[in-house]
Amino acid sequence: MKKNKSLGLNAFLNGLKSVLNLLFPLVTFPYVSRVLSVDGMGIYNFSYTYVNYFLLLAGLGISTYAIREGAKYRDNKNAINSFSSEMFSINLVSTVLAYILLILSLVIFKNLNNYVSCILIFSLQILFTTLGTEWVYTIYEDYAYITIRSILFKIISIIFLFIFVRNSGDYLVYAGITVLAGVGSNILNFFHARTFVQIRITKKIRWKYHLKPILIIFASALAVNIYVSSDTTILGLLKSDYAVGIYGVSVKIYTIVQSLLSAILTVTIPRLAMLWGKNRKKEYLSLLSNLIKSFSILVLPATVGLAMLSKEVVLIIAGKKYLPAVNSLVIICWAIIFSIFSWIFSQCILIPLKREGKVLKNTIITSLVNVVLNFIFIPFMSYDGTSLSTVLAELMVMVMNGYACKDILVNVLSKENLKSILSSIIGCLGIVLICFLCKMGISNLWIRTIFSIVLSVGIYGAILVFLKNDIALEYLSKLQHK
Repeated sequence: MKKNKSLGLNAFLNGLKSVLNLLFPLVTFPYVSRVLSVDGMGIYNFSYTYVNYFLLLAGLGISTYAIREGAKYRDNKNAINSFSSEMFSINLVSTVLAYILLILSLVIFKNLNNYVSCILIFSLQILFTTLGTEWVYTIYEDYAYITIRSILFKIISIIFLFIFVRNSGDYLVYAGITVLAGVGSNILNFFHARTFVQIRITKKIRWKYHLKPILIIFASALAVNIYVSSDTTILGLLKSDYAVGIYGVSVKIYTIVQSLLSAILTVTIPRLAMLWGKNRKKEYLSLLSNLIKSFSILVLPATVGLAMLSKEVVLIIAGKKYLPAVNSLVIICWAIIFSIFSWIFSQCILIPLKREGKVLKNTIITSLVNVVLNFIFIPFMSYDGTSLSTVLAELMVMVMNGYACKDILVNVLSKENLKSILSSIIGCLGIVLICFLCKMGISNLWIRTIFSIVLSVGIYGAILVFLKNDIALEYLSKLQHK
C-alpha cells in the first residue's frame, strides 16, 4: 500500500499535468485561431460547452464523492476494492443515461443540426472520462503515471494538429484532436488503476447509502456548470457564432490561469478529506490555514498581471482579429480570485465536513442569479456582459460558501493571513507600475510581455520579502538552502 506522499511533490506533479493540459491550448490555440474562421471557432466552442452538460450528468458527482469517501478506505484493501467497484458501476449507469439524453436532444432540437457532427465528436469524452477513473489516482495521491501519460498524448495531439488542421473548415478535425489530447488515453488509466484497486462491474451497490450524497454533489456541480457554461449558451442564442468565438478567447485565457492555480489546490483535497475523516482536526486546521495563506499571495498577483497584460496576451495567443476580446478578458479575470477561494471553501471545507447540502443551496441560488444577469447584460453588452455576469456570480458564491463554513474559518484565519493579503496588495502595486512602464517604454510585443512578466515577478517577490511575508520568507529560505 502506498504511503502518504509529499504535498509539495504532488503539487508539482499535478501542476505539471495541468501545465501540460494548458500547454495544449497555448500551443494550438494561436495556430487554430488563425487557421479556422471565427464562426468555425464559435461552432467548436458551442459544441464543447453543450457536451459538457452531458459530461457532467455522466460524472454525477461521483469523482468528488469517491475522493472524499475513498480516502477513508484506502488502507483497507477489501473495502477500497468493493467501494471502487460500486462507484464505477454507478458511473456506468449514469454514462448510459447521459448518452440517451444527448441523442434525444439532437433529435428533438432541430436548431442543433449545424452542430451535430461536432457535438458527437466531443461526446466521446463522456465514455473515456468514465473509463479514466482518475479519482482512484487522487485517492492514493499518485500523479506520476497520469502526468507521464499526459506528456505522451499531448505531444501526439500537437503533431496531429499541425498535420491535419490546415484550412478554415477543419474545426471538426480540431475537435477530434482535442478529445484525443484530453481523454484519449483514459482506457490506459482503467487498466493501470489495478495497481491500486480491483475494479469490477457489480450489482451489489448500496444505492441508499451512496445515492443521496452523490446526487447532492451532482446537483451542486450542475448548478456551477450552469453559471459557468450558461454564458456561452445564452450568448450563442441571443447573439451569434462570432460573439461566441470572441468570448471563447477570453474564457480560454481565463481558464488557463484559473486551472493552473487550482491544480495546486486539487492535490490538497484528498489529504484534507483524510485528516478530517480520521478525526485529526488539529492537523486539518493547520493544513487549511497554510493553504489559505499560500493562495492569498498567489491569486491576486496572477489576476492583476493578467488584467495589465490582457491586450498582449490576446495578441500573442489569438491574433489581431480577436482584439475585441481584450475588454472581456479584463473583466472576467477578476473572477479568478473569487472562484479559487470559493473552491477552497466548498471542496476543502464544506465537502469534507459533509455539508454538501449547503454547497447545493448556494450554487443553485448563484446559478439562477447568473442566468438572469446574462439575459440582462448580454443584449446590450454582448460578450462583455457574459464576463461581468461570471464575475458577479463567482463573487456571490464565494461569499455564501464562506458564510456557510464561518465556524471553521474563524479557527484558521489569523493576523498572519491578513498580513499576507495586505502584503500581496502592496506587491500588486509594484506589478501595475512595472507593466505600465514597460507599455510606455517597449514597443515590441514579445519583449514587452517577457520583460513585464519577469520584472513583475521580481518586484512582487522583493516587496513580499521586504514586508516579511511568512510564505515568501519560507520559500526564500528553502531556495537558499538548496
